[in-house]
Amino acid sequence: MKKRPASLFWIGTLLLVLGGCSPVFAIRAGWAEVKILSRRQPIARLIADPGLPAGRRAKLQLVLSARDFAADELGLDAARSYTTFSQLDSDTLAFVLSAARKDSFEPYTWWFPFTGRVPYKGYFSEASARRAVQDLERQGYDAYIRPTAAFSTLGWFNDPLVSPLLRYDSVSLANTVIHEIFHNTLYVPGHAAFNESLAQFVGARGAIMFFCRTRPDPELCTRSESAWADEQRFGQFLTGLVDELEALYARPDLSSGQKISFREEVFSRARLRFENEVRPGFLLTGYNGFLNTPLNNASLISRVIYYRRLDLFEEVFQLSGGDLPLTIRRIVAAAEAGDDPWLAVESLLPARAAP
Repeated sequence: MKKRPASLFWIGTLLLVLGGCSPVFAIRAGWAEVKILSRRQPIARLIADPGLPAGRRAKLQLVLSARDFAADELGLDAARSYTTFSQLDSDTLAFVLSAARKDSFEPYTWWFPFTGRVPYKGYFSEASARRAVQDLERQGYDAYIRPTAAFSTLGWFNDPLVSPLLRYDSVSLANTVIHEIFHNTLYVPGHAAFNESLAQFVGARGAIMFFCRTRPDPELCTRSESAWADEQRFGQFLTGLVDELEALYARPDLSSGQKISFREEVFSRARLRFENEVRPGFLLTGYNGFLNTPLNNASLISRVIYYRRLDLFEEVFQLSGGDLPLTIRRIVAAAEAGDDPWLAVESLLPARAAP
């Protein structure tokens, strides 16, 4: 597999440090990165400490096992990522800002070298992120920030496990480690949704393989399978909602103000559909944040980039005989060879007869 720079949130931060946009932001981002990397401690050394609480030791051992699995069995470019641990000063690594026009499902994007345009930007200060939200809202955009605990320098450094991730349950933790390591393996500039959705698939399917076959645990196997089923269900719901919004925004007979007014009816129906039809079908408890956070184009985009066309990757997986390493190799090779990664992956599927 060809090594490429590969995250969406962190590469923006990293490249700002190397000489991107605001010098003040670059200095702050660089200082935060230095602090995180300077605190790295070998996980193996921490595990060997007899005074380490048993629960933390188990989590750290799981991270090493998931990391080795990603490298040895999935063939991902793990390097020395997730072999060290960094204790942060807070429970949140950073805040991610998304924005979009109100009358169009069109994301506000930021441009960075290597990555091209990406639909979000990371901040290490919540106050700075909220000021950016206010500035965008004054310009007439929807804006939304969310906390993140994930960390990736795209293979530029050996990424540590950061302390907020230790709050995750075993399935989510293994999934995240595999997801983030996949970002070291493939990055297609300018295709945020493809990069993140593919990593979402690899993380979820990887966790299933890890807990069902490599490190068998019946309970965690079932939970990982249920989590992937729920992700696909949520992705299908988001796809339907976005399709409905795009149909509204494309209507030439409506003014911008009318579209913004009518979209609230779409949002209201979506909330009811989610609560009454979608959420009861989940196998695990989750996704309540959809009802508890503001619903607008920006908050939708912040979610959709992780759930776009998960069924496409799953179909390639099924056609590959349920062989995840083979599926990854086929998708990566196709994406690296084509200009449009979505079309490249579609080319792996049998041609469908026209209706």
